[in-house]
Amino acid sequence: MKKIKFTKMSGAGNDFIVVEKTPGICHKKLARTACDRTNGIGADGLLVLDKSKSCDHKMRIINADGTEAEMCGNGARCLAAYIVKNKKTKKKLFSVETKAGTIMGEANKETAIVKLSDPKEYIPNIPLDLSGREIQVSYIDTGVPHVIVYVHSINHIDVRGIGRAIRSHKMFEPRGTNVNFVEQESENIVNARTYERGVEDETKACGTGSVASAIITYLKLNPDITDKKKASMQVRTRSGEILKITFDITKGTISNVWLKGSAKFIAEGEYFLK
Repeated sequence: MKKIKFTKMSGAGNDFIVVEKTPGICHKKLARTACDRTNGIGADGLLVLDKSKSCDHKMRIINADGTEAEMCGNGARCLAAYIVKNKKTKKKLFSVETKAGTIMGEANKETAIVKLSDPKEYIPNIPLDLSGREIQVSYIDTGVPHVIVYVHSINHIDVRGIGRAIRSHKMFEPRGTNVNFVEQESENIVNARTYERGVEDETKACGTGSVASAIITYLKLNPDITDKKKASMQVRTRSGEILKITFDITKGTISNVWLKGSAKFIAEGEYFLK
C-alpha cells in the first residue's frame, strides 16, 4: 500500500484531486480509484503537477475514467492557486505546460485567473441528426472540443441523455466532444450546463465549456464585429457561480482568452493506493 499526499479543490463546483508527480505511480490508475465517489476521495478529475523543460510548471489532466484530457479551465485555475500556496513562486504570472499548449496563470488566495490557448476550429450552425430529429449546434475547440446547443428552459433539459448522444455522435469521431446546453439570460450573461466526456455525466461547471459558450454567444450576438479588445461575457454554471471570460477579436480571430473564477481548497490528506 502506497500513501500519496493529495489536496482536494473545487473550481466553481468542478472538483479535483491535486497531486504532485510521484515516481512509480500510474496516475491514470490513481485517477480511476481516487476519483470514485464511493470508494475513493471523489472528484471529476485528477490534476498532476510536474516539472517542465519549457515552462515554469507542467499540468496533466486525467479524467475520472482514466482518460487524459488536453486541457481543463477550472482545473488550471485550481492548479494556479495550488502553485501560489505551495510552491512560493516568485512570479505573479507564471507559465504552465499542457497538452493543449502553454497557458498562463495567477492566483490570489481562492480566486484564480488563467490565460488559455487560442480557440480553433470554430464551426457555427452544424445540422446534426439525433435519431431522426435534426438540431443545430455550433462547435469550437477551446483546448478540448466543445459543442454548443442553445435551449429554452435549461433546467428541464435531459443533459445526460442528449449530452451522451451528441458526445459520441459520428460527426465528432474519433475524439468525441463535450456538450454545453446554453440559455441566454441577458446581453452579457448566459446559463450553461455541461456534459463532460471522461466524466461521462453532467458536472457542476466546466471552464473550457464556459469559454466556448461565452465566445460563441458573443459572436452570435455580434456577427459583424471583426475587431474588439477585451470582449467579455459571463457564464452562470450549474453550481450557481458565475465565471468571467474576456478575449480579443482580431480580424475575426479569437485570442488572449482569460478565465476568472474561484479555486477553493477543500481538504488535504493521504490517499492509500492499493
